[in-house]
Amino acid sequence: QVQLVESGGGLVQPGGSLRLSCAASGRFFSLATMAWYRQAPGNERELVAKITGGDSTNYADSVKGRFTISKDNVKKTVYLQMDRLKPEDTAVYYCNALQFGHNYWGQGTQVTVSP
Repeated sequence: QVQLVESGGGLVQPGGSLRLSCAASGRFFSLATMAWYRQAPGNERELVAKITGGDSTNYADSVKGRFTISKDNVKKTVYLQMDRLKPEDTAVYYCNALQFGHNYWGQGTQVTVSP
């Protein structure tokens, strides 16, 4: 089993920045693919960014150039640096781990971008 705990969400003005963190515990290995998803009210959950065990990354078109995913294998933590935030980035952000064919989810953290 893998447990994921997100932190770092909050309220920020348009153009501002936030950094989300996701700490993994349990039977977690650095080769897992880690990702951030988000879900806004009335919308489906969507992939925001992903980083593989080999550190390959990819991003949703809507966040390219503004968001950066990274990880610290020693701390078993994945980060999402979000810059130049827009109101349409408002959502609950979820951490995901894909390991040995199993998907694990965190509880989510709210990000609100508003004047």
